[in-house]
Amino acid sequence: MSVAPNILMEKRREISIIRMFNNWLKRFAFQTQEMFFFSVRMVVAMFGRPFYFPEVREQTFLIGVGSLYLIILTGIFAGEGFALAFSVELADFGAKNYLGRIMSIAIIRELGPILTALMIAARVASGITAEIGAMKASRQIDAMRAFGIDPIRKIAVPRLIALMLMVPALTILCDAIALLGGYFVAVFIAHVSSTMYWSAVRDRLIFGNIFIGLFKPVVYSFLIAFIACYKGFSSTGGTKGVGRATTESVVLASITILVVNFFITRVVFTLIKGWL
Repeated sequence: MSVAPNILMEKRREISIIRMFNNWLKRFAFQTQEMFFFSVRMVVAMFGRPFYFPEVREQTFLIGVGSLYLIILTGIFAGEGFALAFSVELADFGAKNYLGRIMSIAIIRELGPILTALMIAARVASGITAEIGAMKASRQIDAMRAFGIDPIRKIAVPRLIALMLMVPALTILCDAIALLGGYFVAVFIAHVSSTMYWSAVRDRLIFGNIFIGLFKPVVYSFLIAFIACYKGFSSTGGTKGVGRATTESVVLASITILVVNFFITRVVFTLIKGWL
């Protein structure tokens, strides 16, 4: 007698799970579409007037100088840890002299761009989303529209331009600091000569590696700006909604960076394989 109700409850549970997944898929498709159109509006607004140079300068300072300490600490300790791990493995094969080559390839191609983008996503994306969300909650964005000011051009575009300038610059700094950290480990722990280390690093500073190391940060800067600004402009529910949007912004930006990194590496390696 109890078999039929159990079967009915199980079917209802399955239907409920399918319905939840269907609703999530619809929300995901809708938000992806909205984010795409918002990103297009941001890019188009870059080429229109007026151009708010003071805001660009302010955001460049806040993003660049404000992230220096984070990038320096990340680069130095990541480089040292990476060099230490590889020096132990290379020592087993008597190939410690190749430590500089491995450091140069790994840091310039992957470690530097990824770590820099993730640190900036954690620090800057959250700040941008929280700031824009607070402006929306306090009706400042509505006030801009009432005075005929395009909030995307006034708020989002300066942050996009600042990220386009500072993410590649901070990536170069992170690369240099990480290689310097690897140098300390190579010389004082792995006992590789200074000349041998820097010579091996210089041998891998070729066009292909440098191109990949600079192309990725440019793409990441767009992703961080699009996601952070969209989450800020689309936040709802007052201060509670702003906090939720900030969390979603950091999580989504970080995951997107990691996913896009794989596809960039795959495509670029195929296109410029002869230059690597």
